[in-house]
Amino acid sequence: MGDHGNRQARDGLDAATRLGDLYRRTYRLRTLGMGLGLLPVAMVLQEREAGIVAWTWAFSCGLVWPHLAHWLAARSRDSYRAELQNLVIDSALAASLVPLMHFSLLPSVMLVSVTTADKISTGVRGLWRRSLLPMLAALLASGLLNGFRVDITTSMNTLLACLPIMVIHTLAVAASSYQLVRRVQAQNLQLDKLSRFDSLTGLGSRAHWQAMAAGLLQPGQPATLLLVDVDRFKDTNDRHGHAVGDDLLRAIASCILSVLPADGHAGRLGGDEFVVALPLPPVDAARIAETLLAQVQALEFPRAPGLRGSISIGLAPPPAGTCDLRAWLEAADRALYLAKANGRGRLQVFAAGPGAA
Repeated sequence: MGDHGNRQARDGLDAATRLGDLYRRTYRLRTLGMGLGLLPVAMVLQEREAGIVAWTWAFSCGLVWPHLAHWLAARSRDSYRAELQNLVIDSALAASLVPLMHFSLLPSVMLVSVTTADKISTGVRGLWRRSLLPMLAALLASGLLNGFRVDITTSMNTLLACLPIMVIHTLAVAASSYQLVRRVQAQNLQLDKLSRFDSLTGLGSRAHWQAMAAGLLQPGQPATLLLVDVDRFKDTNDRHGHAVGDDLLRAIASCILSVLPADGHAGRLGGDEFVVALPLPPVDAARIAETLLAQVQALEFPRAPGLRGSISIGLAPPPAGTCDLRAWLEAADRALYLAKANGRGRLQVFAAGPGAA
């Protein structure tokens, strides 16, 4: 319970950290994109013989705003929300440059498209839609201030000035997205591993083991189940502490793995109980079980010199006439019960029949 709570707390902290770092991840792409976007804007302003106000505004948007946005987000109490606001402002600033260029077609479409694509690439749901109204408002305000003069022609020089942002910024965003995809893939692999294996012992999780063991239940094929229980495990925890108890579970799991054949499947059912499914007849499986008993009894624990490992094992073939995993487990469980009732630290083979095992 404590480990689960700590893991949830760590996951929550990691998520909060990732959200808080949004402004740092955006800073480089914003600086690159708005800096490169300034090139075609400057080319059009030169061709249109724009005044000092237009030049000042363009350079402020392209060179000053990226650093100001980073400064504002870094000093905000909620840097994530501040950065979302900055991203919306990005779109508004890009749209405000369109009337300054007299709506020159290629650079205008490029600025609006790139800034909208940037909102989509953040992965923040609906951010691009939230940016549309501020973008339209900025375009109208800038158009009113500049007289809505329209000249959609795009010169060859302006076209060439558009190429750096179209190529470099697009590749930079693609590289950033690739890194994100790779990170997500790695996390998915880790999640898959966590779902298939017990984190403490490295044995299969209950669900994964059940899926593997069910595959051994084939008519006419030999199979044997070992149900393993740690003897007096509660006493171990009470006397030596839970950390030593975990050491004992890990050591027993290592012993199980050391005797497990390549086509066998071992899992942790939970607590101090393990289970092994073997594609072997009971006689061969019993030899493996005896070896396991001896290895566990030989375990030593430097942090708990008085501790000795002891397990009880119930062994059972699949019940006759059934391929039901539950019935197989119940048969092994009845054998395990007798192993513990008869003194623990031993192997008990299940035998069908009333009161027999």
